[in-house]
Amino acid sequence: MARAFLVVMDSVGIGGAPDADRFYNGDLPDLGANTLAHIAQACAEGRAEDGRSGPLYLPNLDRLGLGSAMRLASAVPFPGLTAEPEGLWGCAAEVSPGKDTPSGHWELAGLPVPWNWHFFPDETPAFPADLSAFVAEAAGAPGILGDCHASGTDIIARHGDEHMRTGAPICYTSADSVFQIAAHEESFGLNRLLDLCQAVAPRLHAMKVGRVIARPFVGAPESGFTRTTNRRDFAITPPAKLLTNWVQDAGQKVHAIGKIGDIFTMSGIDTLKKGPDADLMQHLAEAVETAEEGSLTFANFVEFDSLYGHRRDISGYARALEWFDHEIGKILPRLRDGDILVLTADHGNDPSWPGTDHTREQVPVLVAAPGQTLGKAPGAGSLGARAFADVGVSIAQHLGVASSGPGRSFL
Repeated sequence: MARAFLVVMDSVGIGGAPDADRFYNGDLPDLGANTLAHIAQACAEGRAEDGRSGPLYLPNLDRLGLGSAMRLASAVPFPGLTAEPEGLWGCAAEVSPGKDTPSGHWELAGLPVPWNWHFFPDETPAFPADLSAFVAEAAGAPGILGDCHASGTDIIARHGDEHMRTGAPICYTSADSVFQIAAHEESFGLNRLLDLCQAVAPRLHAMKVGRVIARPFVGAPESGFTRTTNRRDFAITPPAKLLTNWVQDAGQKVHAIGKIGDIFTMSGIDTLKKGPDADLMQHLAEAVETAEEGSLTFANFVEFDSLYGHRRDISGYARALEWFDHEIGKILPRLRDGDILVLTADHGNDPSWPGTDHTREQVPVLVAAPGQTLGKAPGAGSLGARAFADVGVSIAQHLGVASSGPGRSFL
């Protein structure tokens, strides 16, 4: 029986979304945003030299068809990504009305979002007064701090001192459909923060706010504050069955790595492993060695997005890509005959783009399938321009399980 590994490189977009003009970072539409191309261009021009140097070097991803996928998506040159593909490759566009984590992951798993998300206005205060009062009451606090669109690192620097003195949670949002609550792990308490997020999440979900996100941090006013890796997302449960459910309902195992458990509220998931990306890569390597026949392993590597995209750190993003390429290069030869490993992304987050929000882009679809002839290609070839939902349906077909939804298998 076959196995499948679906690996999401969070925010590694490749431009060319046909509806990018309808999505904005502040007052500027996302038309022209291209996460990977602009990073590659900056590297080639010597503008990404912090902790690395020279052209962007992604030999393993390029051999799978990354450069070819980018040229297909946006028809522009990409310095250093010119290898003849050895895998199946293509690009995919999203139809869900968002450029956020749940929209991208649900649709990759075969379920486009069937509603419009609620977004908070980019003004201060950003939240309705009754919602702010509800959150403050749930926290046992005199009020909330923040109440605006903000960068997570900036807002804890701005309000961390007052938060520690008053116990008021720091609440903020972004261009995504999110309500984020930051609190100090020690003075406020990590478990108290998680309990608060869980308590207010149903009200936010009823408004069609996609996620309530716990953002714990540590530190002191005199030395500065740092966010920890204990983030947790409280997301809306998908409204219908999707890839994880299809596989689990067929009696086969589903293993989640990274944010996947939060994104799908553990629906259809048997096991979950979390941690920083370096740990997640080790978990993925272990899954390749030990995952059962017929199983799905679904992984998300978030630090491209959380540490570098939102912070508009081109050098850091390039370093993360090169690290990922090196590490995935160790894993690919360990796949068994009959396995399929699909590398893709959920949206873009162009670190050269104005603003700090995600960018509406197409994503790569790169398929490694040792010992197999997939579709009409003898192990390598173009999948063409696809839909996000095609990914989930294709993996379901590979695993021999029934699927539903609008996707078309590329196998």
